[in-house]
Amino acid sequence: MTVLKKVLVVDDDPDILDQVELVLKAGGYDVSPANSAADAEEFLNCTQPDLAIVDLMMEQADSGFILCYQIKKLYPNVPIIMLTAVRAATGLDFDGKTAEAKSWVKADCILDKPVRPEEILNTVRKLLGA
Repeated sequence: MTVLKKVLVVDDDPDILDQVELVLKAGGYDVSPANSAADAEEFLNCTQPDLAIVDLMMEQADSGFILCYQIKKLYPNVPIIMLTAVRAATGLDFDGKTAEAKSWVKADCILDKPVRPEEILNTVRKLLGA
């Protein structure tokens, strides 16, 4: 019996949450959706995901940063993909690749919204080593 990898997906936009969930389920993953950082924290208190996908701006502008920090504190080896519309909303280049950004951005990868389904799947597979 094959055990599916569990992916926590956190986004306050129900359309994006549904789209990412559908893509990942079709890719063979067990998906646990959460529509807020608070819901994700509840989930994380009793379950360790194999990977998390977190929106940057949810209840607060920094909710995604805080949630990534909490995930890494609880489960240091869980890879995190951060989804963000910062570039589209502000025009700022936000990729988390500089040494300074890596020191405070606890995500392993940052993807800009809108994100293509194959980009999500390829990134998840890469981070999970599958």
